[in-house]
Amino acid sequence: MVTWDFTHVSEYALAHAVKIASIMNYEIKLLHIVKTGTAPEVIETSRKRMAEVCNDTFSKTGIVCKVVVKEGNLHSAVSDYASQSNTQLVAMGTHGIKGTQKIFGSKALKVITGSNAPFIVVQSQPERNTKISNVVFPIDFKSENKEKLQWAIYIGKNFSSKIHLFKYPVTDIDLQKKVNTNLNFAIRFLKQHTIEYEIHTAEKSGNFAIETIHFAEKIYADLIIVTTTKHITLLDYMFGADEQAIIANSAKIPVMCMNPMVRYAGVAQYLYG
Repeated sequence: MVTWDFTHVSEYALAHAVKIASIMNYEIKLLHIVKTGTAPEVIETSRKRMAEVCNDTFSKTGIVCKVVVKEGNLHSAVSDYASQSNTQLVAMGTHGIKGTQKIFGSKALKVITGSNAPFIVVQSQPERNTKISNVVFPIDFKSENKEKLQWAIYIGKNFSSKIHLFKYPVTDIDLQKKVNTNLNFAIRFLKQHTIEYEIHTAEKSGNFAIETIHFAEKIYADLIIVTTTKHITLLDYMFGADEQAIIANSAKIPVMCMNPMVRYAGVAQYLYG
């Protein structure tokens, strides 16, 4: 599914969706959210404009694209439709964090935290048509690391990607054990699925989000995979959860972001068979 608002970042999201759908044999749905009570003629005009986009996409790529227009609040309507339609993956464009979003949190993160489906958030066109060669997989001491591994394996197998395990350099002995447990868990399943990987450690023990972005830039990463903060609060929005900084990264690297305990449906087989 692609969130569509007739801006250039929506076009970027569609380009990324086409890139993924061409490998994974996905169908694409363009989802446009309008305010409740929007005039029927306005909705019909939106449908027609979106249908033109879908027709153009099919003529250029052969990928089927359908139009969906829903009334409601952006933050809840996207997640509600994703759940109802059994959407496997959502592509969404973002303008980054601007103005009051720096205080109250990015719109992108608010949409993501309400959804069961993983998101790929993008800020620019794909640099390569079909490749996701280098994927950055940050590893810290949180248990949620294991949940995003299924998608890392799924992408690794479908795109022949190399997974870069980027480790948080903790000094506390108990936290070290948790980080190493998560690292060993990831290595075990990457080996099991014969996916190429490398292990890296952040140079500093400060802001892990910033270190992750710098590392991703250094290796020309095509994707960063993160999970959202569990039970995210207003304070996280105001002061910046780690994933908020990564989503709005200045290098404009696409970010796959998912909530703890999301549905994995078609990708669960890649972890446990």
